[in-house]
Amino acid sequence: MNIPSADSPLSQSESQRIWRCVSETLVFGQLPLLMGILNVTPDSFSDGGEATGIESAISKGLQLVEDGADILDIGGESTRPGADPVSLAEELRRVVPVIEALSTRTSTPISIDTTKAEVARQALLAGATIINDISGLTFDPAMVPLAAESKAGVICMHIQGTPQTMQENPEYDDVVADLIHWFQQRIQVLLAAGVKPAQIVLDPGVGFGKTADHNLQILSHISSFQALGFPVLIGHSRKRFLSKLLGRSLEERLAGTIGVSVALANQGVEILRLHDIAANRDAIAAWQAVISRSTP
Repeated sequence: MNIPSADSPLSQSESQRIWRCVSETLVFGQLPLLMGILNVTPDSFSDGGEATGIESAISKGLQLVEDGADILDIGGESTRPGADPVSLAEELRRVVPVIEALSTRTSTPISIDTTKAEVARQALLAGATIINDISGLTFDPAMVPLAAESKAGVICMHIQGTPQTMQENPEYDDVVADLIHWFQQRIQVLLAAGVKPAQIVLDPGVGFGKTADHNLQILSHISSFQALGFPVLIGHSRKRFLSKLLGRSLEERLAGTIGVSVALANQGVEILRLHDIAANRDAIAAWQAVISRSTP
């Protein structure tokens, strides 16, 4: 595929096919890119404590790459419901050495999962090329200028409230319409600040200030978000709504996660953020093999 140069204008359709992240360009194909979750935290909802040391985090990151991750998403502060905030110094201590090491040992693009501009800045210096901000770049006023200046890939996610309050009683008039309106406003802010369209990916924020029904409405209307003209990322992996949907415990959410992943691949979602890369990749590949033979 011919990729337009960094200085050439992009049509809306072209901007949805590529993602520019500093000097890297990721190209979207028929299947979603898989973003591997690497939480360097003791208290994340599903994998907290699995990779709290630098060496264990590096090892887990390399395993995610071996399993087929197209992107690594590294975070040093839990954003589970009710999670306590982490200081700037502690978050930097957790993530920067891991990013430095992984950026020299794999060519897989690295994303920093943070709401703090200084963490994002130092992560970019350490080798990250993507900023994944659960607040839609709203919690820290320095984040939008950093995104514009750095030319990093930007994941603009919706959240209602904060991790401490988001699940208390989330309400919407119409969750899909309300999120579309919010994204329209955020996109205007980002573009006005100098962030380029090809830098932006939208994340509706499954589980971040949404009920199980809200999440299902979002997951069944991917095309509504894609109609805004930007790629879409969904992070549904192991989340609580799967337990409400299926009656399964946290340890039993893999099958539900895979089922949603296949449904999202069927809708053409561009990126899936996942804990279990190998299992999801195999399921999506098997689904694609079947439909490629059954489609006239």
